[in-house]
Amino acid sequence: MGKSARERSLAENEAKAVARMLRISPQKLNLVAQMIRGKKVASALADLEFSRKRIAKDVRKCLESAIANAENNHELDVDDLVVAEAHVGKGIVLKRFHARGRGRSSGINKPFAHLTIVVREVAAKAEA
Repeated sequence: MGKSARERSLAENEAKAVARMLRISPQKLNLVAQMIRGKKVASALADLEFSRKRIAKDVRKCLESAIANAENNHELDVDDLVVAEAHVGKGIVLKRFHARGRGRSSGINKPFAHLTIVVREVAAKAEA
């Protein structure tokens, strides 16, 4: 007598992973997410490996988690996976202040962002 399982929000050929509370602005994170959208998983991992952006390491970790979810939880073939979605959400903003000259202060915002990566299995094209 437990709860009934919640219906799956994704299609049968999809898996996702979410990285929450990444300490970077959503705008900067979206630049890296844009780099991998629509690419094959192997190509996306290679791009993230050699990216010079600091956040690329966390994006790579989230992508690897989505791949592991696809392989272990949904029995999808890793070689046929494509990054279907990589979208960025806004998190909280820590507000701090910076002391300035003549007794004044100015604000500093320290934003956080969320990253959701959805991978989809696409059927390999039949060779004629």
